[in-house]
Amino acid sequence: MNLPIEVEEEDYFDYFYNEPGSIPGTLLIEDDAAPPVLFLIDYNEEGATRSKLNTPEEISPYLDSDSVSWIDVQGLGNEDVLRRLGKVFGLHPLVLEDIVNVPQRPKVEEYDKQLLIVLRMVTPKEDGKRFVSEQVSFILGDRYLLTVQEEPDYDPFGPVRERIRSNKGMICRHGADYLTYALIDAIVDGFFPVLEAYGEELETLEDDVVDNPSRATLERIHQVKRDLLGLRRAIWPQREVINSLLRDTTALMGDTVRIYLRDCYDHVVQVLEIIENYRELASSLMDVYLSSISNKMNEVMKVLTIISTIFIPLTFIAGVYGMNFNPELPGNMPELEIPYAYVICWIVMLAIAGALILYFKRRGWFDNFSGIKH
Repeated sequence: MNLPIEVEEEDYFDYFYNEPGSIPGTLLIEDDAAPPVLFLIDYNEEGATRSKLNTPEEISPYLDSDSVSWIDVQGLGNEDVLRRLGKVFGLHPLVLEDIVNVPQRPKVEEYDKQLLIVLRMVTPKEDGKRFVSEQVSFILGDRYLLTVQEEPDYDPFGPVRERIRSNKGMICRHGADYLTYALIDAIVDGFFPVLEAYGEELETLEDDVVDNPSRATLERIHQVKRDLLGLRRAIWPQREVINSLLRDTTALMGDTVRIYLRDCYDHVVQVLEIIENYRELASSLMDVYLSSISNKMNEVMKVLTIISTIFIPLTFIAGVYGMNFNPELPGNMPELEIPYAYVICWIVMLAIAGALILYFKRRGWFDNFSGIKH
């Protein structure tokens, strides 16, 4: 995985907040939000049916059925559809506000016969560079589950849909609370492929920092640190959410599902530990980068020092015999009249330079020059 060098602005560092004085329940939808698409998966022990819904009102007959109904809404780009959806499910205005006004901090809140769960999920981009972070909201009822996603292009729920379609595992033999657990578990597990990619990137950066530290390497380290901070910001509150589901008593979440949520909580802790380890490694890479740059500068200064040291006596000799004195007068450079004085001067200068080079070589000053790259 090769992460881009340029630093991009990401929205996973921000949480939504209401403008001062705004009316509770106000829905603020971004202009580029995708229009909502509604999918229904209705299943029981015998089998499952999947269909695409044209209007929110088509959901009403399924809310009181004996089967489990999973309504998946992908996109937040139509306020009218979202308000009609809230009317069908009897959502409190504040619940609808939390669903639509993204991003919210992950949380869990219990309302009358409904449980609101807000999480953040991450999925790798198709080109393998970085990741996409988006909010997913759960409305858990007695026999139904409503999920609302920001975007229709990314989600880790494909394996859960396939398990329902093929009636594999225990998901079709349990209620909506088990479906909620399965989706939460898929969200948490979705962090591992992203972290694996960043682990490979950190290994590559380790080699680059030691072998060829450059401005591009520094920017890549900064980008990785920034992305890891975004991942930590996404997963840290979700540990509190799952812990709340385990700790608080609600009729909508059965005891059997709580046992499975313990395993999900362990995965969250594991993700947090990996993120913290990677952040420490990225910080140490920054220190190694600075040390490598300092060592490289020291090697360059060593070369310049050797060159300067060799030329100091040569410059002194050339300067002395370059002065304009009359050799015919007493005390004024009689060496200028010696035969082959010019050749002798060159021999002396080359001998001094050779002696200094041999001295520096024996001292080991030339040992690390092969590591200097221009």
